[in-house]
Amino acid sequence: MVIDISVIDTSTFVKSFVAVFVLADALGNAPVFLILTKGMEPEQKNKVFNKAALFATGVLLLFALVGQTVLNYLHISMGSLQVAGGLLLLLIALQMLEGKLDEPIVEPERDVAITPLAFPLLAGPGTLSAVMVLMSESPEAGLSVGLGIVSAMFISWVIVRQSTRVDHLLGAEGAIIITQILGFLLAALAIEIGSAGIRSLFFISAG
Repeated sequence: MVIDISVIDTSTFVKSFVAVFVLADALGNAPVFLILTKGMEPEQKNKVFNKAALFATGVLLLFALVGQTVLNYLHISMGSLQVAGGLLLLLIALQMLEGKLDEPIVEPERDVAITPLAFPLLAGPGTLSAVMVLMSESPEAGLSVGLGIVSAMFISWVIVRQSTRVDHLLGAEGAIIITQILGFLLAALAIEIGSAGIRSLFFISAG
């Protein structure tokens, strides 16, 4: 299959790439990925990273195509997604602060590749809303937005895969300190995401 580059809107592609890459924040999230996969073998970590990247890419592409339609049908607002994503991140942050993520999370019923790595870290409410907004700008935006999403997630995947090299540099005590700091920062991020959703739901709606 050959892609006709003449139908690609360069401006939309660049905006999509930048929005998804910045909001996915692979550089900022890489240490969190290390903490959540702590104790896993390098091969296991890579499988988790691969699955998270693929799932996040799939979710973003799906939301770009039918996201707004589904949300409208279910009467779900982006504010509600922000609140839900914030709560999920807050639960993970509390576990980090309580030292409950010192053992590898490999139970079948708890797949960290899906939550919280793919959603809401890589494909969070902000990223989902961004791709839907970009899709709504033009009827021909589909291919450009899709390529932007795939390109940004590929770069993010490369960055996250390299994060395993940092693991052996931290040491046991360093890992504990990093876990506590990241848990605190992740809790703050979770509250920020959730509060943005609450403002959207109550204050904007009220206005």
